Order: sequence, then structure tokens, then C-alpha cells
Amino acid sequence: MDTNIIWHNQTITKQDYRKKNGHFSGVIWLTGLSGAGKSTIANILNKKLYALNVNSYLLDGDNVRHGLNKGLGFSEEDRQENIRRVGEVAKLFVDSGTIAIVAFISPFRADRDRVRENLEDGEFLEVYVDCPLEECEGRDPKGLYKKARSGEIKSFTGIDSPYEAPLSPELTLHSGQKEAEACADELIDLLIQKQWVTKG
Repeated sequence: MDTNIIWHNQTITKQDYRKKNGHFSGVIWLTGLSGAGKSTIANILNKKLYALNVNSYLLDGDNVRHGLNKGLGFSEEDRQENIRRVGEVAKLFVDSGTIAIVAFISPFRADRDRVRENLEDGEFLEVYVDCPLEECEGRDPKGLYKKARSGEIKSFTGIDSPYEAPLSPELTLHSGQKEAEACADELIDLLIQKQWVTKG
């Protein structure tokens, strides 16, 4: 790092923002295969938090690649950088007293672990959106599995690139068996249990 770049401490702290907002701040990281329902669940969760007057913001994998990570491809190195960048952005939201909801395939454990390590204890909830490959491929909402099977897309997670499921996530959502609304309710219950938010 350039020695001329010096960290500048801010007057208003993370604790100040949390006190003002009336709730905890942290990262809810939804990981899983394409088509597992991460974005759908994340959007419902965000809406539920909004209704509870909780400051939250959703960072969606595809949306972030339209802007911040527009120049990144899908090599292993680019995928790592994709997760590193969104992890840093999520940390800024946490520092502002906001709950960051992150919906990214994020296939590699090491990348997700690095995001966790960059936050304070208790600020990162890894949520595994567990849906069988056959179910995800059957849904194929973006037509990506079909393209991957035909060779149009290379290094597609779950087909010719590995997905490393979490070993000990804070929560596993079985989105192949439950509706997205029920999965979002499970997340709300977890946030209440962890005392991130209060209901009503």
C-alpha cells in the first residue's frame, strides 16, 4: 500500500449509526447455485425489513456486474475480485449502520471466508440457499444452464466449474422444498434471534 495513503478516523462511528437507526448492522450473505432463488428471497427479505423500518440494502450479483464490477469476467481470479469488491462495499454499509443483503453465487468458500474475516465477530451471517442442481437447472430462469450445457458458456458454476457449499452456515434455506416467502420468514426469525432487529 502507498505510504502516502493514511486512514482517516471519522467522528460518527458505526455504533453511533446503529444507535440512531435502532438496530444492529451486518451482512446477510446468501450463497447458492444459479436459479436457487437467492435474489428472490433477498428481495422479499429486503421488503420485510423495510416494513420493519430497518435500514437495509440489497447487493445482487447480476446488478453489481452492471456497474462496480462491469469489467470483470468469470475466470477464477475475476470471481475472487468480484467477491472481494462486494465484500468491501458491504462492509461500508455495515459501518453506516445498515444491514447489507448480499445475493451472490460466490462459489468458493475461501472468498466468503475472507469477507467474514474482514468484518467484526457477529457481523456476518452466511446463508446457504440449498437447492438441488436438477431443480435449479429445471427452473433455469435466465436460460444459463441450457447455454452451459451446449458449450456457449464456459466455467459455469455447477456444470464445469465447482460450487463449494458452506460447511457451517448460520442458516440453510431449502429453497427446493419451500416457497421464497417462507425462506424469507426464516431469515427474519434468525435476525430476531440474533438480536439484529426486533419485530413490531
